[in-house]
This record gives sequence, C-alpha cells and structure tokens, in this order.
Amino acid sequence: MELWDLYTENRELTGKEHIRGEELPENLYHLVVHVWIKNSNGEYLISQRSANRPTFPLMWECVGGSVLKGELSIEGAIREAKEEVGVELLPESGKLVFSKIRKIVDSKKFNDIVDVWLFQYDGDVKLNNATTDEVEQTVWMNRSQILNLFEQNKLVDTLKYFFTEVDK
Repeated sequence: MELWDLYTENRELTGKEHIRGEELPENLYHLVVHVWIKNSNGEYLISQRSANRPTFPLMWECVGGSVLKGELSIEGAIREAKEEVGVELLPESGKLVFSKIRKIVDSKKFNDIVDVWLFQYDGDVKLNNATTDEVEQTVWMNRSQILNLFEQNKLVDTLKYFFTEVDK
C-alpha cells in the first residue's frame, strides 16, 4: 500500500494522508515529480514504460511518479530515478524547473502538484539496478529525437511541456 501526503492548492500540507488508487478528495492534491536527466552531451535519458503498465504501456517518458508520505519533492525525484532506471542522482545535481497544479487532464481528475526536476548525470544507466519493472528500456536522446517520438505519438503527451520549459 502506497501512502501520499495531501496538500492544499497552495501547497500546504494538510496532515491528511491518501492511499494510492482511491479517489482523491475534492480540492486536495498529491505531489508528483517528473525527473529529466541530462548528460554533458546535451542528451536526456528517456525511458520506455513496460508493457504491463496500466497507463501508457510501451510509451516513452522521463522518470517520474508520486512522492510518498513524509518525502520532500527532491527525495521523491531521487527515489523514483533509483526505482525506475537504477540511477543514483545527487541532490546537488538537480534543480527544480517549475511546478504546476493539474486538476483535470483530458477530462480525468488528476488533483496533483507536479514538480519538474532537471538533473545533470553522466554515469552508467543499468536497468538491472532498478528496483521495479516499470521500465522496458532506456535511451539517451537529444531534443530532435525526443520531438520525433512526440510527433509519432510515442511520448506520453502530458510531457509536451519539455520543449518549452525544460529544453528551451
């Protein structure tokens, strides 16, 4: 069972917790991280979701997921990178690019606060170091390769902000 902290729209902790999979209460939000990992060649680590994922199977994306109860945003970002792609990021190598509140996306209730992180990383990526089976494979890609994925509808569409906010 995965527990999340609940926040107000102003990002104030409410002291309430939420069980993943249950309906989120009206006007309360949980924290989500998107983690873009960039190497010194200007390429980004893009991962393909496993075929067994309930949403967007075999689509491409950045690392990401829900921040757990008691975690800070950056701690969630670092944990998700380790879980999904087996990469150990250092807090000082990351910066918060932006945050946004998502209430409804494509007529589906999201009620989340998304923190988008950018980390510099030049180490190895070994999927066998990952602690979950959420990712099928990873590839380093430049902006035009990522745009090509997007144009072929192979990139999770909620990540289209990448082109205007992350790799400007």
